[in-house]
Amino acid sequence: METALTLRNTWQRLMPGLVVALFYFGVLVYPLLRMLTLAFPAWQPGTWALLAIMVGPAAGRLAYEFVPGNATRWLSALSLTWLGVCFIGFNLVIAWECLNLIYPLPPQISGQILLLATAGTAIAGFANAQLIRVNPISIATGGDGPRGRRILQISDVHIGSRSSRLLRRVVAKANDQEADYVVITGDLIDFRDIPESALKPLGELRAPTYFVIGNHERYVDLAEICQRLTNLGIRVLRNESVDLGDIQLVGIDDAESKLQVKTVLPAIKPQPERYRVLLYHRPDGAVDAAQWGAHLMLCGHTHHGQIMPFNFVVRRVFPQIRGLYQVHGCQLYVSPGTGTWGPILRLGSRSEIGMIELN
Repeated sequence: METALTLRNTWQRLMPGLVVALFYFGVLVYPLLRMLTLAFPAWQPGTWALLAIMVGPAAGRLAYEFVPGNATRWLSALSLTWLGVCFIGFNLVIAWECLNLIYPLPPQISGQILLLATAGTAIAGFANAQLIRVNPISIATGGDGPRGRRILQISDVHIGSRSSRLLRRVVAKANDQEADYVVITGDLIDFRDIPESALKPLGELRAPTYFVIGNHERYVDLAEICQRLTNLGIRVLRNESVDLGDIQLVGIDDAESKLQVKTVLPAIKPQPERYRVLLYHRPDGAVDAAQWGAHLMLCGHTHHGQIMPFNFVVRRVFPQIRGLYQVHGCQLYVSPGTGTWGPILRLGSRSEIGMIELN
């Protein structure tokens, strides 16, 4: 019995590492080696080639953690994008392997086609990730609710994975919309030590701007990032509300617990004479928000899966993955995100700025 218990405890300790290793080698190493050996049968990878394939992506990502700087940030972003390319290749190779079991395919031509398909799909995904559309979202307030107000939603920009040039483009598009208010629903950054200079474009937003933290702000230098945003004139809402005329705007800190909205909202008094808008990073707790009295809940976090077929996995965790939903009288809008996390790729999803029009 004692031996069995020891073996079980050992297995439980080893399991996380084994899962990470299986994912790393299965997604990052196997697809590329498989395609190359199929496409070029005479190719024999040497030690340095194998090290570059096996260790290069991890080393590139970790470089920023040990030597923060612009060069290592770019190297990290490149490594994460390579992960996305390998994920595309993994899906194509697995599909080929299954088909090859049923009907044997010519290996060399198959390898060349797989390489070209992976490269072509990655290029299309990279180009798509650069495009940011402004998505008009009409919200019926009903009764005596405010009409004609325009709230612009930015979410999941991920400065760190993306450069401040993206933020400048986002701010320029936001200013073109002439919104009454701008809200940022978390994950503005995803690396530590993002300087205030990289966030400076936010200071050029013409409309009053409000921010709630996402999970990535919690993972890094939360207090510092909130202070940098405050210095730029952004109002950070942390489990509190602010009155905007006939709108009560509420912001709640992100948390892993699905009970966060239910736990925090009772401490904030709903104002019955105002239209109540809740900002929360992830689409959890909409039923609790409705019971509290929220009319509109704005979220992000899901990226609509960002790279298909990963969207099928995300949908299992967050069934309300993108778009407008009716939840017990509360309208929930889930943004697919304005930027990208990790790989600068989008397949089966689009980057957006949400232009919410109350009518």
